[in-house]
Amino acid sequence: MAKMTFVLDDSTADALRKTSYRLGKPQSLVVREAIQEYAASRDKLTEEERQRMLTALDQLLATPPTRTAEEVDEELREIRARRGQWFGRTE
Repeated sequence: MAKMTFVLDDSTADALRKTSYRLGKPQSLVVREAIQEYAASRDKLTEEERQRMLTALDQLLATPPTRTAEEVDEELREIRARRGQWFGRTE
């Protein structure tokens, strides 16, 4: 674990103390859990982001393909072959 020092305003420090006491947990654990919960909530898409991505996906799926499956497969083979050469692999 890393030891860190933070400066909190009085109301935040008071809320931390009260929460720690109420939960019967050390203040450091309350802070760790709060940061984990905050980080997890930031990893989720907002409703606006989700709607924008779904709209883009709907538009993409509605667009007919411009190449045949064979053309796509050939391009993928070429990409894989070049990637193998770059990393010194052979297939």
